[in-house]
Amino acid sequence: MRITGYRTLRTVHHWNRPVGDANGVVAAGVTEVPVVLVETDGGLTGVGLGVHAEADRIFPALDGQDPRAVTALYDRMLAHTFKSGHAGTAFGTIGAFDMALWDLKAKMAEEPLWRTLGAADRFVPGYASGLDIALDEGELVRLYSGWAERGFTGAKVKGGLDADRDIERLTAVAEVLRANTRSPALMLDVNESWGRHEAVRLLARIEDRVELTWIEEPVRRWDVPGHREVARAARAAVASGENLTGLEQFHALLAADALQVVQTAGVWGITHFLRVATLAHGHDLPVSPVGYHANPLAHAAAAVPNHLVTEVQDTGSPVGITVDQVIADGGVVLGDAPGLGITVDESAVAGLDRTAGWSHPGGPHVRPPDAGLRLVPGTGPRGAKEVTP
Repeated sequence: MRITGYRTLRTVHHWNRPVGDANGVVAAGVTEVPVVLVETDGGLTGVGLGVHAEADRIFPALDGQDPRAVTALYDRMLAHTFKSGHAGTAFGTIGAFDMALWDLKAKMAEEPLWRTLGAADRFVPGYASGLDIALDEGELVRLYSGWAERGFTGAKVKGGLDADRDIERLTAVAEVLRANTRSPALMLDVNESWGRHEAVRLLARIEDRVELTWIEEPVRRWDVPGHREVARAARAAVASGENLTGLEQFHALLAADALQVVQTAGVWGITHFLRVATLAHGHDLPVSPVGYHANPLAHAAAAVPNHLVTEVQDTGSPVGITVDQVIADGGVVLGDAPGLGITVDESAVAGLDRTAGWSHPGGPHVRPPDAGLRLVPGTGPRGAKEVTP
């Protein structure tokens, strides 16, 4: 079987509530989801979810190749882009193609990807997360009550603009999760919104009131001394890595013992996750995938020995996408459909308005000018920029 071509499309995800973090908020709760479909001469199509802006430039590395050689093709794509660099959208496009290739490999074996990767158990432990910074306390409680009903015992709250508000929100979520456990796992994600002058001081204030499992991205993603300083001062673990692209970007952080939980993002692909997990395992550290639509990294998480917990952000799927999995018992229960178990209904996607919030110039993916430079709290639950596409 050979790769013969690819197609791209975009669908949208309806969160049915505002979503965002300390950097910005999509008030309409509608975000775009890029999809790449890799075609073969054997009639099978691989599905990859994630940015595909560099597809025309990267696909020649795959054209005519045997899709079963996934890891070799991953390195071939990296080599194809080495002069201009493989960060950002280039790395994301490689990740989307890589996901589609793993989907094909498992489909050719007529088994779910978690089986192809060597996992023994279809259950992947998870924690609840909601991109929830724009929700007031009542809305927050209702959101996490739904997660508690599905058996979750841990949750991650978005914050970083107002420590007092963060304490109130973490405390409220803890009370909800106590329906399932005496000691909920609570994580706070500030999305690189603190500077070193804020991180240690504000985290100490929060930890005086709340037992945190980890603090996520307390400073800029590449700030090795900053992460190490926070790690030495905090009781909680420091988690980061979702925005790092390539193993070389993890080396300095791990060598400095600056992280205690190593993260990867689903948009960087499955091979990247597997390699980061191996690197983390070599440092006796756990790995935790960051959430993404349809939870594609759950298959790989099931197969690595140092998987800690996977972020689960929503129980629904984007328009036109179905996935063979169940969110229950505090995690993801993977199905038996071949590959990733993801099916795309292209007719349902045709004609959709694709001007959704992630790509908006004022959205959560745009860093505010005062991030890391605040001396006083932000303006509260709506203090981040709001975006109405």
